Amino acid sequence: MAESISSKTDLNAGTSAASNLENATPDVPDDKPLVARCQKGDTTAFDELITRYRNRAFAMMYQMIRNEEDAWDLTQDGFVKAWKNIGRFRGESAFYTWLYRILMNVGLDWLRKKHVKGDSEFDDSIGLTNVAAGAITAPRKDLEPAERMADAEIRKRLDAAILKLTPDHRAVIVMRELDGMEYQDIADAVSCTLGTVMSRLFYARKKLQTLLRDVYEQL
Repeated sequence: MAESISSKTDLNAGTSAASNLENATPDVPDDKPLVARCQKGDTTAFDELITRYRNRAFAMMYQMIRNEEDAWDLTQDGFVKAWKNIGRFRGESAFYTWLYRILMNVGLDWLRKKHVKGDSEFDDSIGLTNVAAGAITAPRKDLEPAERMADAEIRKRLDAAILKLTPDHRAVIVMRELDGMEYQDIADAVSCTLGTVMSRLFYARKKLQTLLRDVYEQL
């Protein structure tokens, strides 16, 4: 397990993997046999799970942290935490959903300890608390700049804009717009209500639109 966690061999192109995360549509593998072996103490089985998910895990963490070295270290921390808690996994969700929740919390904790606040705060108790789960909170064409980010300068602008979001709002943007998670899965991952997820998404999207107004006008 230690070798799989500490090796960077498959992550040398980590930032590239992160920038292409929104285009990934991997098949969902059956993790149950490996998880069952892990819960019996089989570290080889956990090595296989790490190999299966480390690129996706790193890409998600990089989108949150925007620093390759820190993202790699935090991804390792998440895998170690998952191994220590594998006995608590009950199979009520897919293994990757459970792992994703651990990784997201590791990333959020790190950002909060670094006192990353973004340009402004937003009160989750105000806003779209009654919005339906499938509601559209902004014009769809305004939500997909990453699909046309061939221009490196525009990609740089998008990265800088995401860094201006608070950790909580950055998290929902990464989970929904880049990793394509369902609203309820996002709520479960960050332990908040569906209404809070919708409020955070609405605010984060509008903030990005404001910061990248000139970019949106060119797309």
